[in-house]
Amino acid sequence: MRHFFSSVLSSFVIILIVLVSGCADQPKDNSNAIVESNSSPVVESSAIGAQTDMATTEVGFKEEIKVGKDYHSFANPEQVEVDHISLDLSVDFENRVLTGSVKLAFTRHDLSANRLVLDTRDLVIHSVMSGGQKVAFTLKEQDSFLGAALDIELPEESDEVTVNYTTSPSASGLQWLTPAQTAGGEQPFLFSQAQAIHARSFIPLQDSPQVRVTYEAVLRTPKELLAVMSASNDPDTELDGVYEFEMPQPVPSYLIALAVGDLRFKAMGERTGVYSEPALLDAAAAEFEDTEAMLIETEKRYGPYGWDRYDLLILPPSFPFGGMENPRLSFITPTVIAGDKSLVALIAHELAHSWSGNTVTNATWRDLWLNEGFTTYLTYRIMEIVYGTDRYKMEAVLGFEDLEADIESLELDDQILAIDLRGRDPDDVFSNIPYEKGALFLRELERNVGRANFDAFLTEYFKEFAFQSITTDQFIDYMQKTLLVDHADKLDIARIKRWIFEGGLVDDLPLEESNAFALVDSARSKWLAGEVNAAQIETKAWVVHQWLYFLNNLPEQLSVDQLADLDTAFDLTNSKNNEIAHSWLLMSVRNWYEPALPRLREYLVSIGRNKLVKPLYRELSKTKKGKTLGKAAFDKAKSGYHPLTVKANEGFVN
Repeated sequence: MRHFFSSVLSSFVIILIVLVSGCADQPKDNSNAIVESNSSPVVESSAIGAQTDMATTEVGFKEEIKVGKDYHSFANPEQVEVDHISLDLSVDFENRVLTGSVKLAFTRHDLSANRLVLDTRDLVIHSVMSGGQKVAFTLKEQDSFLGAALDIELPEESDEVTVNYTTSPSASGLQWLTPAQTAGGEQPFLFSQAQAIHARSFIPLQDSPQVRVTYEAVLRTPKELLAVMSASNDPDTELDGVYEFEMPQPVPSYLIALAVGDLRFKAMGERTGVYSEPALLDAAAAEFEDTEAMLIETEKRYGPYGWDRYDLLILPPSFPFGGMENPRLSFITPTVIAGDKSLVALIAHELAHSWSGNTVTNATWRDLWLNEGFTTYLTYRIMEIVYGTDRYKMEAVLGFEDLEADIESLELDDQILAIDLRGRDPDDVFSNIPYEKGALFLRELERNVGRANFDAFLTEYFKEFAFQSITTDQFIDYMQKTLLVDHADKLDIARIKRWIFEGGLVDDLPLEESNAFALVDSARSKWLAGEVNAAQIETKAWVVHQWLYFLNNLPEQLSVDQLADLDTAFDLTNSKNNEIAHSWLLMSVRNWYEPALPRLREYLVSIGRNKLVKPLYRELSKTKKGKTLGKAAFDKAKSGYHPLTVKANEGFVN
């Protein structure tokens, strides 16, 4: 989810959890339920995921974080842990709901445990069955962002339960698109986005990254549509309206994903291919044709790919992120189809998650940097191997600029890798800290012990914790037993802990420099000094990264004449590269460059990727006329935006 190549949220919204006894009940159809209209949403349990200390805790926690405790789940996996799920769901486009059942097989770690606690959000629970008999359950009251606990009474000999349910049309983890909102314009489209805690909005389950499950599924759809999942997909399957899937490797709930639409498949290599709507298929396959080479090179350095195939699904432009690393089938925004492979670092990033994040996973959202820092580091390595050192250095410089921007804007506590997320919606805490600061920390370890030694360490680390979810503390313990023993003279545990547990950055950073950017700096300086006009800048050999570096390092305030000079020379307002267009439109808003405003409106309406639209809405909100433009664009675009995009931006226009 969750990357400098993904949706980057530059500020944190601190949410005070208020658990009020007596709130309105969650809508439910539970004729066999124990109705507790005045019950607390806090599930009394000693389990890792129980929220027993959150009801009375305010922002500014006095108690130390309990390492390994998932503060964003009601589940009780220490007592009863789900290890396999079987889905059977019908896709109802007319009513925008999934209806069906999930069978949950579980293991009782506590043999005396008689309750299974699941996470849900806005689900209608029709019944819960075990051994062919109805069992009692309680759907607790709704929390503002955690959802509602589903507390199931377990028969003594039971090792599985089946929950029959229906999702809400407004499920936070699903987006339903009309035909008009798709590339083809003839068929509807559905896709899921489960990270961080949205799987509970379309499956009742233990929605915590420390709980890993294997799964199987049957999706029933209109016969003219194809269903795919983050599981085994058969590229040659027939369109028959009934699709079966299996995921034999254990995955955390946020990696369960599905999509249904007018999809076609095209192979890119022996183990790689792309699914998309027909109109985008050839362009996507050409843009991402190096995916197989990326896969092969990553295997050479970090061990075998453990997920069978690696395919891509190109989603409609409303997808709120750059990409999502759903195993076997990464979900990808079409905004990176630039025609020149300039934005394929996103593909390298999602592929790298197959090792760091999907195979070795953060146990809680406090440990997100174990997913994203490692993956961002691997992304840079893949890009250097496949596309060369010059490109790697340019991307590393741009990545550090993104990190510096967040360091400047975030509170010190929010600059910590092992961040305190208690009382926060994890959707609001993604920034460049876990991505770029995490990668920079690993780059320092590489610099100190040598690349070959660090590669060997990472390979063993991925092998040691394969298909497990771990905490920051477990990683440190492992490193102290391995890397710090082998290289005691080159590493300092105190400095390592400063990297992880303190805000800001340490001194003597392992930064990269790019000669390609030195040329850009010189051209920009001459133009700003009036020594040359824009048309005299030699840009024919510039790549996208140089354009971004040029634009992103211009002064925030420029005259209309200066903007017109750039636009006349380079036609920036009409740039087809979505990243370049974003930087240019942001500058146009700051300086109210009117010739770019029609493109700005079109851009905001046609793209739902938060990394690209949120900074524009934020900047528009700073002036009265900007807010008027932003509200008009938002109102027009809202019906096609993903719920996460709506949530992230509606505050800027209201």
